[in-house]
Amino acid sequence: MPRPKKNKIYFGEPQERAVRMFLTAHTFTERNKIYTEYLRAPLNKMIDSIIRRYKLYRKNEEFRDIHADVLSFLMTKAEKFKPEKNKKAYSYFGTICKNYLMGQIIKDQKLQNRHTSYEGISTYLETREDLIYYMNKEPTDHNKIFVSLIDRIESFMAENHLNENEIKVGGALIEVFTNYDEIFIHGAGNKFNKNLVLLSLREMTNLSTKEIRNSLKKYKMIYKVLSDELQD
Repeated sequence: MPRPKKNKIYFGEPQERAVRMFLTAHTFTERNKIYTEYLRAPLNKMIDSIIRRYKLYRKNEEFRDIHADVLSFLMTKAEKFKPEKNKKAYSYFGTICKNYLMGQIIKDQKLQNRHTSYEGISTYLETREDLIYYMNKEPTDHNKIFVSLIDRIESFMAENHLNENEIKVGGALIEVFTNYDEIFIHGAGNKFNKNLVLLSLREMTNLSTKEIRNSLKKYKMIYKVLSDELQD
């Protein structure tokens, strides 16, 4: 007697409804509950299937790091899905993931080609004593940098007239820099994950990506001044 076929639908109408609930939720707590209960497992399955089915692997990257990077990027784009257009979230999310992965692979290939062409030149240049510059500068203490950034942001917020969004973003930046070892470093490669940082800012402020980028403009000068000081 043949075995009954298993139901392979992991992203059906219940998940489509969950996406709509997620997008209309008013608080981070509510969104997080919906995501954890209804969307995390299906989205993980979707990304897993896309990577394996289309063989969208990245050279020198572990599968779990590729998966985490795609998921964090997807969550920064989720709010752009418009259910009122009668489109399926499954198709929209799947397209976002595939396009992002293919774009990253193309970028990796370009960097690899550039690196390969540079290696031939650099091997020759590195043997010339007259072109070698020796640096005795001490390694940068990242903890001191973040402490300095936090102090400067706090002073900037106290001394300037900021709007509500700018205040929210300033507070979120302080939180991010305070916990940089948990937020900034992600995966076995110890790589900076800017999508995860942006997602953290969105979750802390409940602002859109555009609102966050506009509010960050006030804080860019702080980073520039500190960066100039470190290069002196």
